[in-house]
Amino acid sequence: MDSFTKPHIVCIPAPAQGHINPMLKLAKLLHYKGFHITFVNTEFNHKRLVKSQGLDSLTGVPSFRFEAIPDGLPESDPDATQDARSLCESCNKSCLAPFKDLVSKLNDTAFSNVPPVTCIVSDGVLHFTLDAAEELGVPDVVLWTTSVCGFMGYVQYRNLIEKGYTPLKGISWMLRADVLDRGSGEIIAGTKSLHVYSCSSLFGN
Repeated sequence: MDSFTKPHIVCIPAPAQGHINPMLKLAKLLHYKGFHITFVNTEFNHKRLVKSQGLDSLTGVPSFRFEAIPDGLPESDPDATQDARSLCESCNKSCLAPFKDLVSKLNDTAFSNVPPVTCIVSDGVLHFTLDAAEELGVPDVVLWTTSVCGFMGYVQYRNLIEKGYTPLKGISWMLRADVLDRGSGEIIAGTKSLHVYSCSSLFGN
């Protein structure tokens, strides 16, 4: 298949490792099946990828390319983890324009030297991609990158509320690894302990 007749998919994950990994696996499978792939990271994560894997790892295959767009946050420690809430909010507020510019650039075959974009595969938490796809007239397929267990948790939100398990009343806290006692199965929040229910008890199985 001629490189300019290949269907071209732009893959854009949310800028967190647990979202990037499954999107990258899907992108590799699609590339194996004959698609031209453009994989879009934020500039912050793109720099980290270059630092850890080397520039050659991003330029080895002409039909699988990496691009980067700004996340809208100020410069920060390249070795630190960005604040998840600020990052998510910033991406959905700031990334629409640069993402549209990137897709438009890719579609300008006179300068991009790649086939026109056939489809966007975007992360389920990046709603700005839907606006970009609609404005540019490109289909957008949403990939939900969470695990099966995580997906079941989301599906059961209404059930959890109806059974009174959530929201937790009178306690303001965030679930963090440093407050989870995995041995006892309890989350320590200040001076109070909250029982961690098993999946079977939460979902009524």
